[in-house]
Amino acid sequence: MNNKTVSVHIVTYNSADDIIDCLEAVMAQDYPIEKIVVVDNASSDDCAEKVNTFFNMVDTINSQANKEAPTSLLLIQNQKNTGFAPAHNQAIAATETDYILVLNPDLTLAPDYISRLITQMENNPQIGSATGMLLLKADHGSVDSTGLQMNKARRAFDRGAGEPAELWKQSGTVFGVSGAAAMYSRRMIEDVSVDGEFFDADFFAYKEDVDVAWRAQLFGWQGYYDAEAIGYHERGWKTSGRSTKPMFIRRISYINRYKMIYKNESARTMLKTILISLPYEIAAHGYMLLREPKLIVAWKSFFTQLPALKKKRKYIQTIVKERKNT
Repeated sequence: MNNKTVSVHIVTYNSADDIIDCLEAVMAQDYPIEKIVVVDNASSDDCAEKVNTFFNMVDTINSQANKEAPTSLLLIQNQKNTGFAPAHNQAIAATETDYILVLNPDLTLAPDYISRLITQMENNPQIGSATGMLLLKADHGSVDSTGLQMNKARRAFDRGAGEPAELWKQSGTVFGVSGAAAMYSRRMIEDVSVDGEFFDADFFAYKEDVDVAWRAQLFGWQGYYDAEAIGYHERGWKTSGRSTKPMFIRRISYINRYKMIYKNESARTMLKTILISLPYEIAAHGYMLLREPKLIVAWKSFFTQLPALKKKRKYIQTIVKERKNT
């Protein structure tokens, strides 16, 4: 198994409080890591400086120990906040490993997290993505995510979020995996990428992992949840609440669901999905118009990007049709 290479990709944005704990847990993995890539999205705290100092320290230790095949370390500093999805695409382009772990800076991993997931993926070539049991850092007995699920109204959720960890001891296939600590195979990344993009760069952030999960499933790949692989997540959005988030972030999170549906929903099931989701849409948009009317501006980006969305939809639906006919 150890002949399969893995890289760890972390995108940071004002993540100085978390990044060193995250990197130390990555360095403590019991599986050899070929490369760690940190893409810093123009942090205004000292996050990039902390990463650079940590990398220099690791290089010095490896040099003094004459360590063979040390982990390659790369810090990419963007001049502006490009968003989660484009930054991770940058990191993917900077590596050639068989497996890629997409990791949030506010997440720390148990030492066998990577080795367990790669073992599962090597045992079943249909598995293109995998996750472990992600627990809340503030409460190790409570689940943050055991993968993604999506209901018939095309609303996505983290499986088991907030529930006791003992209820989620069963490993198995899942719709998809949370981008907080997602292992992806290079084979799947190359297979499901659209115009060279794995994550849709137009999403900026939020729901890009659900979009990938849906597209991967349509293309014939499986997601897997290993209950024995453990990670601990700070989870800022859900603990601090929507009201603390800038309006542009709320707009992105809102509109990306519709971009995702437009690209991935087949023409055959579109009407059924609209009818099923209608009660939710009426209630949600009624609330939005009363409480968050500024969200409606998000539709401007949808229609601005419509030509690109149409192109992506055509590609995805063509591949799906071809694979169904083979």
